[in-house]
Amino acid sequence: MFCRAELVADNYFHAVFEATKSVAEKLRAKTGLTSDGAVLVDEALGMARGGVPRLAFNSLQTESERSEHTGLMNLTKGVFGAFRNTTAHAPRIHWNVTEHDALDVLTTLSLVHRRLDSAVRTHVP
Repeated sequence: MFCRAELVADNYFHAVFEATKSVAEKLRAKTGLTSDGAVLVDEALGMARGGVPRLAFNSLQTESERSEHTGLMNLTKGVFGAFRNTTAHAPRIHWNVTEHDALDVLTTLSLVHRRLDSAVRTHVP
């Protein structure tokens, strides 16, 4: 786990920061991309290239599956904007992360990780 030491030390600010960075790491590992943040999410999960992403959460065969994929892509992008960017650019004293907030964020990140674990590479280079 990317944030175990921070959690043990009750350092919730840095636990959230490390955990969100782990999502980018997994996206890079599964796609070979080198970008970061929202750009990485768009390159890995975006469907701009003929409606097919590099990495797919499902078969994308129905409107519901495409909607689910887009929602998970937006959730992943939102994780970077709401949590990783905030912790990267705001001093800890200005952005208090409570234990409760950290656990909620980590639960969300767990869902994203689990869905990325089962996502498959497509034929898009």
